[in-house]
Amino acid sequence: MSKKINIWVLIAGAVVGIAAVALTALGNPANMGFCIACFLRDIAGATKLHSAAVVQYIRPEIIGLVLGSTIIALATGEFKPRAGSSPAVRFILGAIVMIGALVFLGCPLRMVIRMGGGDLNAFVGLVGFAIGILIGIFFLKRGFSLKRSYTATKVEGFALPFVMVALLALVLIVPTIFVFSESGPGSKHAPVLAALVIALIVGALAQKSRLCMVSGMRDAIMFRDFNLLSGFAAIFVVVLLGNIILGNFSGFSAYLQPIAHASQLWNLLGMVLVGWGSVLLGGCPLRQLILAGEGNGDSAVTVFGMVVGAAVAHNFKLAGSAASLTDGVYSAGGIATSGKIAVVIAAVVLLVISFMNIAKKERN
Repeated sequence: MSKKINIWVLIAGAVVGIAAVALTALGNPANMGFCIACFLRDIAGATKLHSAAVVQYIRPEIIGLVLGSTIIALATGEFKPRAGSSPAVRFILGAIVMIGALVFLGCPLRMVIRMGGGDLNAFVGLVGFAIGILIGIFFLKRGFSLKRSYTATKVEGFALPFVMVALLALVLIVPTIFVFSESGPGSKHAPVLAALVIALIVGALAQKSRLCMVSGMRDAIMFRDFNLLSGFAAIFVVVLLGNIILGNFSGFSAYLQPIAHASQLWNLLGMVLVGWGSVLLGGCPLRQLILAGEGNGDSAVTVFGMVVGAAVAHNFKLAGSAASLTDGVYSAGGIATSGKIAVVIAAVVLLVISFMNIAKKERN
């Protein structure tokens, strides 16, 4: 495999970093200019799949990412509907990845954005993420596979893009059918048009560059190919510089970071689930959205699994709670007992899926 850095990957990474800083400046929560897990969670809340009042909003960024990918894929002849690769297992893996991300309070993309904002908790998450990827690679080398996908109909390929178009139409025409947060992270958002346009651009560039942090770390470990990983290095550098320029950077600290907690063991273990599950899926949450935009029905199923995982995480109090300081009283946040149990159960499920999908000749 070539070790040459693709300029499109660096451009995509830089643009994502600029987009994250810009969206935060325009109203998105701090250190959350872009977060696939957080935004899918907010959409799940807005559509009444969960009732956590502070995280309910139809995020235009998710709609834009999918449609940006679809538009560029259609324009370049890369829209190729495919499906049939263990959809039920992918749905479960998507839910597990989401639960792990919400224990940590962010997807791999937000992890890098938090790192650029000076959040040391995110560096702990990075360690867990790398451990999860190493576990996934262990099983890949032993023949793990969710089997091949097959050419599908255009209806299958347009499934998630159609859902995104319908969601956008509904929120513009009859917004009262949704629930929107009046406080908390869900109440903080950039203007709809700005968020949508920025996400369309990012979605197109992510499709063009194949940007994926899981694939980047996997390729770096397995093949010493740092091409895709360079895009996320670009995100970190641009976000760090952007925060410094805008006066939002006050140094590196694990204390009271925006929408984060300092329960380090669970930060680490949550991202172990994300890394491990994403390797088995063949891509991080961002990549799943982009693949679904290209017509990949399996990735669309994975995205639906992530939405359900977000609903489960908040309905059953599995998600992490952020540290806070109110009237001089410090709350450390962290993970409830139910969340800790869920992480253990999810790890066991990943282990079963990993072993059961190794070719028999490798297991014997």
